[in-house]
Amino acid sequence: MKIYSPKQFGSLIGRSVNTLQRWDREGVLPAQRSPTNRRYYTHEDYLRVIGQKAAVRRLVTYARVSSAGQKGDLKNQREALEAFCLAQGKAVAERLEDVGSGLNYKRKNFLRLMEMVERGELSEIIVAHKDRLVRFGFEWFEKFCRDHGTEIVVMNAESLSPQEEMTKDLLSIIHCFSSRLYGLRKYKQKIEALVKADEAE
Repeated sequence: MKIYSPKQFGSLIGRSVNTLQRWDREGVLPAQRSPTNRRYYTHEDYLRVIGQKAAVRRLVTYARVSSAGQKGDLKNQREALEAFCLAQGKAVAERLEDVGSGLNYKRKNFLRLMEMVERGELSEIIVAHKDRLVRFGFEWFEKFCRDHGTEIVVMNAESLSPQEEMTKDLLSIIHCFSSRLYGLRKYKQKIEALVKADEAE
């Protein structure tokens, strides 16, 4: 069970420690007490503050590929995740998948996943590799999930050398910006065609 100190909990809900102490005295939000009489709060307290009920926590898998042309890799990820969960004796409640860049944080099922984490609905998220969840900032999302009582399990947790990691990150950035430039080039061509048509008239 995830627990928070008054300072951590106050930061999480945007209230000061003094406010929490007052709420505790007035019975608005009673704090839990440790054997040494120290105040602490649980994730269920957080859910109560944001108006959510504690849900039965479930396990989900998440898979992602960058483009529609990689559907074969998506199938491989799906099968590998199934085999991993079966070997670990883990019951999968839902299988979420996206086709989109790891730099895009507006992926439909990725957003849904984070919303489920925030509502306290998940116990575990299982991914094949860290970069299948996000290309950058994995540690931030891992902490966000942990703070909401969810563990991210990386099936293939082999770590790359700093050089390999930097190379992969740079390639991702180059791919992202080259795609945008290509889109802008097409847009420029359309504008030029419209201007020529206008001049011809």
